[in-house]
Amino acid sequence: MADLKQSVGMRLSKQRTLSSTIVIKLGTSSIVHEETHQPLLSILSSVVETVIRLHSLGHKVVLVSSGAIGVGLRTMAIPQRPKNLSKKQALSAIGQGRLIALWDNLFGQFDQRTAQILLTRGDISDRTRYLNAVNTIRELLSMGVVPIVNENDTISVSEIKFGDNDTLSAITSSMIHADYLFLLTDVDGLYTVNPRKDPAARKIDVVTSVADIRTQVSTSTLGSSLGTGGMETRLIAAEIATGAGVTTVITSSKQPSTIVDIIDYYTQLRFQSVPSSGAASPVPKLQTIDLGHVNATLSLRRPPHTVFKPSAVPTRDLKAWTSHTLYPAGGVIIDIGAYVVLSRRESGGRLLPVGVLGVRGSFASGQAVRILVRSLPEGVPGEKPTMLPDSKDSDTVIASLSPSSSSSSIADDLTSDTQTIMDDDFHPTAEVEESDAWEVKEVGRGLANYNSVQISRVKGLNSARIPNLLGYADTEYVVENITIRR
Repeated sequence: MADLKQSVGMRLSKQRTLSSTIVIKLGTSSIVHEETHQPLLSILSSVVETVIRLHSLGHKVVLVSSGAIGVGLRTMAIPQRPKNLSKKQALSAIGQGRLIALWDNLFGQFDQRTAQILLTRGDISDRTRYLNAVNTIRELLSMGVVPIVNENDTISVSEIKFGDNDTLSAITSSMIHADYLFLLTDVDGLYTVNPRKDPAARKIDVVTSVADIRTQVSTSTLGSSLGTGGMETRLIAAEIATGAGVTTVITSSKQPSTIVDIIDYYTQLRFQSVPSSGAASPVPKLQTIDLGHVNATLSLRRPPHTVFKPSAVPTRDLKAWTSHTLYPAGGVIIDIGAYVVLSRRESGGRLLPVGVLGVRGSFASGQAVRILVRSLPEGVPGEKPTMLPDSKDSDTVIASLSPSSSSSSIADDLTSDTQTIMDDDFHPTAEVEESDAWEVKEVGRGLANYNSVQISRVKGLNSARIPNLLGYADTEYVVENITIRR
């Protein structure tokens, strides 16, 4: 065992020369005192020292920092967070400058350069601006600078807000393909219930599926009076980040140095999992390792935290951008057969018109849309799936589907083919369709290749009829880059 640990230690020392990209998110309650709004200098200083330590080990670090409104409250001697949007935006404008100055001063004690990046969802909903943001952050990291990211609350409204910095940190980690996302909170992990209120609360060490863990934990805990988040927002962030292949960790903000211990811990587990047959074997990824088994073999001290294992097949960049950064303009209602097919990775995330039942709202081509599945309420006549099928049962479901809907659509009056709808003819309409009365469930998001009027026109039809109906056909798919949530 001694030889094994020595071997692991030697390999670990080599690993430390490699660079990992790490995103650290710090909430308002960890930056300013909830009542006095005074900066929590002890925590902030510890975070800075941890980032400096990570830099010395060859890692690149992005800091996602809340707290602008909290700092603004202290500056203006206002006792509590206002509810009025314009006042919150004004306080953010007042506090943001002081917040970044505070960070810059602390990092300056170590001669570490920082950069401020303020984002809204609107900033990255445009693909070009999104890529510009990605390139800027990557360039800063290559220059050895610590980017400090925050939401631009001064100009954010509900339609372009990330909602909370947990989500912003997850999207940031997805944008730059980070290796780790650390969500620093006032507790040291994910618990089944609030550990402050229930002594029987149990900490969950490893999460392999966010969807499955929701049934085991209570997410009713709210954020502080200054913040906007709670444990539910951390689960949402973990779902976004792990889907993009980012290892996500919840740990306590009271001891930021634990971040270094956690990275060392997983580095040792990864090295221990290298096959002994050859020294040139690649170090396995974390998602492929049985963490419990390897940890038992090494008998390592596990730092307090909860880890969310990343997806074994991460969502590619364009799908991640579509799913998490765009504000959907409308929706496309699909049938169960289309849902099952789209749930398969080999589908490529592309929807043919034959699988469309209807549309919701008005949208132009190129805009993000929700992918919806119809679910009728109890007591209402009509075909109703009792539940969304699991993708592993897709062959059975497809075999049992009736082709009547598509075949009847193909038999529609062919004289209607002479009517064409061009993209320039798109105008938002208040016309109510039958599908507007349906109850639907959102199962994913994608990018529309045609506008809502055009998709409504070709719904349920074979894609070969698109040129006749619309006058052109850029593609046979009405929606692409679809990400189905499992």
